Amino acid sequence: MRSITAIIIRNLKNFYRDKLRFFSNILMGVLFLFIFSFVMKSAAIGMANPINYLISGIIIMSVFQTALNNCMNIIEDIASGFMREILVAPISRWQISIGQILSASAIALLQGIIMVIIGLFMGLQIDALHFIEMIGVMILVGIAFSSIGLYLATVAKNSTTFQVLVFIFVMPLTFLSGAYIPTTAMPHFLLPLVYINPLTYTTSLFRYISLKMEGLSAAQLIEAGVAFDIQGVVIMPSFGLAMIAVVGVLFLALCVSRFNKADFSAVRVFEHHH
Repeated sequence: MRSITAIIIRNLKNFYRDKLRFFSNILMGVLFLFIFSFVMKSAAIGMANPINYLISGIIIMSVFQTALNNCMNIIEDIASGFMREILVAPISRWQISIGQILSASAIALLQGIIMVIIGLFMGLQIDALHFIEMIGVMILVGIAFSSIGLYLATVAKNSTTFQVLVFIFVMPLTFLSGAYIPTTAMPHFLLPLVYINPLTYTTSLFRYISLKMEGLSAAQLIEAGVAFDIQGVVIMPSFGLAMIAVVGVLFLALCVSRFNKADFSAVRVFEHHH
């Protein structure tokens, strides 16, 4: 446990020192909020508070993307030689992978909390109970998608390949999840892709909690794009919890197994030469 804690503390310190990345992530979230707020005004006709609907989606997207992107640190550690020093130390590889996942999850959670605070200034209203529930979802999402990120990092041979993999993985899932554009406003031919996207259910669960939708009927939740009627089968927001758990457990097992067997000798970090 001490080894895992040491890795978490080190990665958190590195993140704190890299203020450019910290503020660029926040700026990106605010930029998306600004851009898609115009889309929401036309797409969310009849919705009580379209901006809060958008804010909740951007918060969970911020957690999702930060969790994935922070796993590139493992490639940088390998290429710099730091990982060789850890591997010769009396610490198991699975402990290294768990430390990387938990540190990326912690950074993603911090990013999410900051976006929640920004959301409060923009009109989002939450109470203590709902905030705790939001924290719980963000932690689960952070662990699940940090595991996916670490898995992609061990598959990639260099940082450029990792960034391409993350881009290919992130873009379709993000825009087909309903986080920025309500699924009710999407073309019908895209709906099958929306329904098989695990992030759709993660977003709907987070939105259900953050917008306090417990009192709405199933029909109202479907109309709001938070529940889904798939061929007569209604998928409620609580399904998102099961989806996060399954994805998290699956990729946690996959990435730990892959990390234990990975050959890190060929990993490179692409650097710009000035």
